[in-house]
Parts: sequence; C-alpha cells; structure tokens
Amino acid sequence: MIVELGPHRYDVTNRALVMGILNRTPDSFYDAGQYWDFDTFLAKAEELVAEGADFLDVGGVKAGPGPEVTENEEMDRVVPAIEALRKRFDLPISVDTWRASVARESYAAGAVVGNDISGFADPDFLCAAAEAGASVVACHVRLAPRVADPDPVYDDLVGQVSRFLSERAQWAVDAGIPPQRIMLDAGHDLGKTPEMSAELLRRSEELADLGYPVFLSVSNKGFLGELTGTEVGNRREATLAAHALGVGLGSRILRAHDVAGTRRVADFMSDLLQHRRNHS
Repeated sequence: MIVELGPHRYDVTNRALVMGILNRTPDSFYDAGQYWDFDTFLAKAEELVAEGADFLDVGGVKAGPGPEVTENEEMDRVVPAIEALRKRFDLPISVDTWRASVARESYAAGAVVGNDISGFADPDFLCAAAEAGASVVACHVRLAPRVADPDPVYDDLVGQVSRFLSERAQWAVDAGIPPQRIMLDAGHDLGKTPEMSAELLRRSEELADLGYPVFLSVSNKGFLGELTGTEVGNRREATLAAHALGVGLGSRILRAHDVAGTRRVADFMSDLLQHRRNHS
C-alpha cells in the first residue's frame, strides 16, 4: 500500500508513519496552550522532527467544545505557523481544519494534507484539496466537531463507521483525489463512548479492509483514560499500547504527541510485520 503526502511517497505495506501533533491553540485538551508562544511552538516542532516524525500536523481549533474561533482567527493561528515550518523542515505538513478556506490558505503556505475531523462537511473542502494536489484524512464524527455528544447510539457501530468512511473516500475520489492520497480515521472519542472507541480500535482490521490507509488518532485520548483510570498527563503507556495494537491490525498512520516513543513502536512493529511477511 502506498501513501502520498505532497511529493513524498511511502510504502506502508509493513510500516507505519508517525505524525507529530503541533497545537496552535491556547486550550488544547493535552497541552493546555503550553506551546502557544510562537518560539516555543517552533522549538517543539524541532523536537518532534529530531525524534523521528515523518510529518507534522498543525491545528488551530480544538476538536471539543470551547470558545468560538472565527475563520480569521484560525487562519492567523495556522497559516504563519505552516509557512515557518515549511521554511525549516523538508517534511510534509498537515493542516488540522474542517474549513475549506483555511485549508486552501494552508496549502498555499506549504501544507500538503488536509486533516478534517468533520467528515468533509464543508462542501468545498475536497475541491480545495484536489486543486492543490493535497492528501486528505476522512474522519467519522456522529454529529459535528465542537458539539458535545455524551450519549451516542449506533445500531451497528463498526458497520456504520465503515460505511461512512467508505462514502467519504468515494467523495474524495469523485473530487479528483487519487486513492493513495486518502486516509481513513475512525474518529475515536468523536461521538463514541469509551467502550465504542475501544471496540473500533480492536476492530481496526475491518477499517483497513476498506482499502485505504487507516489513520489512527488515539494519542492520550479520553477513552484511554477512562479504560485505564489515568489522567491526561499519564496515558503514555496506554497510548503506545494502542499504537502497537493498531499497527498490528492494519493502521498505518499514527498521530502522536509522544513522537519518540511512537517512533520506536512503529519501527519495532515494522520489523515484526516484515518478519511475518518473509516467513508466511
């Protein structure tokens, strides 16, 4: 299986890519604005690159409920950051946004991936990506980003998520985006109880069977905390275990706060997968 991120092309048959998370928000659930200062943000980026990130993800609005962030505010947060990263690093850069306008300006600034947790709710999002030759992440969400969803109900959790993602992938193909530039994210914690998110993780193989690279975004998330009884700053081991399980079940992109640890997990799992393939 091939993944294309701008001019970069990766064979992920037996390996997983590591995406380093860079928040340009003052209220991130994980770092609570620790890297809001621009120089601190850039220093964090240098750290993630040194630790082995394959690409970087810049987001200007947190996924959960919170104060409104206008379109202009989001652009002011992410576009200069992407420009600065593009000048410093020869790595693909992703923009974490559900607004087509923000994505378009980010592509002009050097981003090559649109990571959209809304499931392409903005009707112009895929056109903007296709015009820029960008890759996209199709993510399942039951309602919408930033909308509380404490009591989600599904008749067939994995089936409904799979059908949603398959449909969104087809939307991307129809918009002119080639399959190797489309990734699928089950949307753990987005309109799912902790048990539902865990079930989706355990059944990642069924998402991989859809034929697109599976994008795993579980780093330090609430469902891991609920299942292990840990606070957000103490979920490293749970996150790394989830990453290992996900790769073993077919996930090929790991969105991570702890790039160094995730890099080691990804490399070790790659060795195991290659060994299994050589002896199968």
